[in-house]
Amino acid sequence: MPTRAPSIRTCGCAVAPGSRCQHMLAADRERKARHDQNRPSARERGYDSKWQRERAAYLAAHPTCERCGAPATVVDHITPHRGDMKLFWRRSNWQPLCTPCHSRAKQAQEKREN
Repeated sequence: MPTRAPSIRTCGCAVAPGSRCQHMLAADRERKARHDQNRPSARERGYDSKWQRERAAYLAAHPTCERCGAPATVVDHITPHRGDMKLFWRRSNWQPLCTPCHSRAKQAQEKREN
């Protein structure tokens, strides 16, 4: 089975298709660290012990991923709340997702909406 040849990055690294070189990974870490400096903590965004209790109860009542049917591990806000606590606590805005669906599909969708 043929495979694609590695690509040469601007830094000079040869990287297999679908991979990132060490320089790009370091740049990603630096960018994320800069972003996290300005971001409120999870507790400040509303993800406290009350949220943990409500999340556990919701996942017990809705145990499968809304997208793929795998066991759900994340309670996702369908419409991003962006600090709006009324929207944050509105159960009709919650959906159960597995971690891969939340990390891949949902995050890509939110990135497109920004």
